[in-house]
Amino acid sequence: MGRIDERLKELGIALPAPRTPMANYVPAVRVGNLVYTAGQVSAAAGREFKGKLGQDLDVEAGRQAARMCAINCLGALLSQVDSLDRVKRIVRVGAFVQSAAGFDQQPAVANGASDLLVEVFGEAGKHARAAVGVNELPLGFAVEIDLIAEVE
Repeated sequence: MGRIDERLKELGIALPAPRTPMANYVPAVRVGNLVYTAGQVSAAAGREFKGKLGQDLDVEAGRQAARMCAINCLGALLSQVDSLDRVKRIVRVGAFVQSAAGFDQQPAVANGASDLLVEVFGEAGKHARAAVGVNELPLGFAVEIDLIAEVE
């Protein structure tokens, strides 16, 4: 078991297999030393977060949803490398938050993903990020996250 596997176990996190794509795409693509994940939604292990932040869900639920998305991203990333110990750095995270009119706490929601990545990878988990409010997300999911990782 690698260092990152041990860290995930300490955090009580079991990575899911990548979700079956909803259309004609793949969960992740490796180009050279970069892995790009497809957007991962806020659903896993029979639990899902749906609805609009600021209307149906509060910021804390949004943070949990973003954390779930980041865990799903790590599962997708693992489809392109044999171990998460090969991750040199998380480069960028894109966070899309289904938001009610007037909701402006997208960065606070996205912190659920960012904090998880730093918990798992330490300094190598710090990344550039965009946190964007959107009117709708596929199938009503509350949050969608994608990421780019540099790997060995």
